Amino acid sequence: MRNWTQPGTIVTVVAPAAVNSGDGLMVGALFGVAISAAAINTAVEIALTGVVDLPKAAVAITQGAKIYWITSTSNVTNSATGNTLIGCALEAAAIGDATVSVRLNGVVV
Repeated sequence: MRNWTQPGTIVTVVAPAAVNSGDGLMVGALFGVAISAAAINTAVEIALTGVVDLPKAAVAITQGAKIYWITSTSNVTNSATGNTLIGCALEAAAIGDATVSVRLNGVVV
């Protein structure tokens, strides 16, 4: 196939804000996790799929629950209201847990 360019599991985007390695970010309708640190308006590679530990809101999450990104707080939740679906929880997380293991779905929303 002549028009194939890459697998698309990691792509380069322009950072909409300063990010550190491991930070989640939305670029338009695309969610990914930064591979490295980047300043605002500079190129950064983001992972669109895979399993990552992400910071979460103070909610209990069950294994297999849909996981949503809260752009305003840069963390995840299991509440769809006003948030963006990014994947599912691979394990349960208690209210007091700081992170949850998320299998990213790589879907443009």
